[in-house]
Amino acid sequence: MTAIRRGLAHKCPACGQGRLYRRYLKVDHDCETCGHELGRYPADDGPAYVTILIVGHLIVAPLLFFPFVWEWPVAVTIPLTLIPLAGLTLLLLPRIKGAFIGLLWHVGLRRHEDAPS
Repeated sequence: MTAIRRGLAHKCPACGQGRLYRRYLKVDHDCETCGHELGRYPADDGPAYVTILIVGHLIVAPLLFFPFVWEWPVAVTIPLTLIPLAGLTLLLLPRIKGAFIGLLWHVGLRRHEDAPS
């Protein structure tokens, strides 16, 4: 659980000190503090699927219910749903990817050295 919490905080799952990302979702190749090789964890599509699952339940499910409660015009409804949808997705995706990398570190699952990144 500690490694998952470290990943949620965008920190190295091994030491908890070094940063996990070089850019928004680009994982650093090595930890700057402990030298752990972070680029070997295959967190490819899993974080995106989990993010879509969470955001879909939080935004899309209520969106299907709202037309029965409020009768707002489409020009108001679309921006009021797309802006939180995009914001929540951009906020959650790096955290979920960090948690995935922490989980992969915890269970010891990583790419082979000869596999493409």
